[in-house]
Amino acid sequence: MDERILSAIERESPGGLTSAEILDLFARHDVPLSEATLRKYVQLGLLPRSVRIGRKGKHQGSQGVYPVSVVRQIITIKRMMAEDVTIERIAREFLFIRNDLAELERTLGDIFSKLDQTMNDRKSDRGTQAVQRDVIGARALSKDLMARLEAIEAKLGAGTKMEKLTAS
Repeated sequence: MDERILSAIERESPGGLTSAEILDLFARHDVPLSEATLRKYVQLGLLPRSVRIGRKGKHQGSQGVYPVSVVRQIITIKRMMAEDVTIERIAREFLFIRNDLAELERTLGDIFSKLDQTMNDRKSDRGTQAVQRDVIGARALSKDLMARLEAIEAKLGAGTKMEKLTAS
């Protein structure tokens, strides 16, 4: 799956994907991935756990939804395993904070959604304009924080990859 396909998936599924949708997606692109492998990656902490989302309608229950970012994570894991990196080493050295970053990003998104909703409810309030500027600034800071943390993680992972290559 190339960047164009991944970006389209992220645009089309901002709320996340079920395990069945993830498995179907990989199958359509001829990338082997079984339900057992997906569960194993979650159990090992390589992927975040799904979040239970209620279905509309009486007695419909709920379903597990994974953040759409797991598609890129699975591709990364598979690529690294193809380079003979063990799952244990991937978890320890390459993806050690990936799930924490994904959770932070989801939490920040939830916070900004709640702030946006509160501001929409108070549109006539004069103080809301100042708060709105503060929220815009905070949103920019959160994007910068996420980018910096992801860059740090990437550098640490790249450093470990370089150690592996020089040891070969």
